[in-house]
Amino acid sequence: MTARRGVAAELSQPPELAPVRPGEDLDWDRLTSYLRSDSDLRESIEGIDGPFSVEQFPNGSANLTYLLRFGGDAVVLRRPPFGKIAPGAHDMKREYRVLSRLWRSYPAAPRALHLCTDREVVGSDFTIMEYRRGEVMWGKLTPSMAPLPDAARRVGVATITALAELHLVDPSSCGLEDLGRPEGFVARQVEGWAKRWELVAPQSGGGELMEDVAAHLASSLPAPQRVSILHNDFKLDNCQFRPGDPDKVSAVFDWDMATLGDPLIDLGTVLNYWPDPSDTPDDRPITPPGLEHMGLPTRAEVVEEYQRHTGLDASGASWYEAFACFKTAVVLQQLYARWQRGETKDPRMGERGAFVQPMARRAARILERSS
Repeated sequence: MTARRGVAAELSQPPELAPVRPGEDLDWDRLTSYLRSDSDLRESIEGIDGPFSVEQFPNGSANLTYLLRFGGDAVVLRRPPFGKIAPGAHDMKREYRVLSRLWRSYPAAPRALHLCTDREVVGSDFTIMEYRRGEVMWGKLTPSMAPLPDAARRVGVATITALAELHLVDPSSCGLEDLGRPEGFVARQVEGWAKRWELVAPQSGGGELMEDVAAHLASSLPAPQRVSILHNDFKLDNCQFRPGDPDKVSAVFDWDMATLGDPLIDLGTVLNYWPDPSDTPDDRPITPPGLEHMGLPTRAEVVEEYQRHTGLDASGASWYEAFACFKTAVVLQQLYARWQRGETKDPRMGERGAFVQPMARRAARILERSS
């Protein structure tokens, strides 16, 4: 369990912005020339001809996210990580499609301003979107929140409310009714993530438990109750709050996997990253240090709150939590494999492989308890 605490420790109140990591600079001259030549961006970015500077959002593990400043204005650039990309992952076209439309029906979605598919500019597709200032909870309440009564519980309730509000959006209200293929969605998710595991599974063995978990998930598929817009990576640290306001999520980030499907997939993701006082050391999810002591609602209360807002039956949420845990283990192995291939110099990625088996065991235990 020391290793798992190490992953948590690296997430303790990190800075929102930092200098660009070694090896993750882009061709800034080419990029700025491209952006300044686009007539729509010239209207959207005040001061686009002004002095340019760049910083990086350092806390994500996958997509590369940068803050671009032009004079007095700022926008966000997102692009996939360098190196070999898993099939269907890091889809900037999808993220742009969602965020150029969803903001009209779901105010917590930042508005996407531009999609570039000319890979000569930065080496990949990328999106430009509005920058929203705010605070993210990394293991403890921010200074603006800490003095407020019952702040952590309010943050937790606001997070689940934001999830429920997303799931109640009519996809046709914002032109996203054909975003995905809802029929058979859950089965395809299990099959797809099992195939991703096969692509990155350690050559030395040790993947048998992951294969067993995948088989158990595939043999016990739940029946969906409705079709919703899914974020597909919804969690507390993908939510932003305005300073001093724990009752409303002001922005939700990382939409490149958004689709249509069973909304309880998102609930399972939340539960997979949500600590609970009943957790044993072996069952504790990977979370920033201190999050389990912050005062968040319990996982049972999360389920109750979600049911209250959506009217859905979430009594089978354990299956979805186990699937999310399995998916997390696959992602960790993907990140570690990228580091092994030399496609990233981020030292955090070299530590990811140590957490795959603990996540696999956690998924297996959740399934065993819910059987």
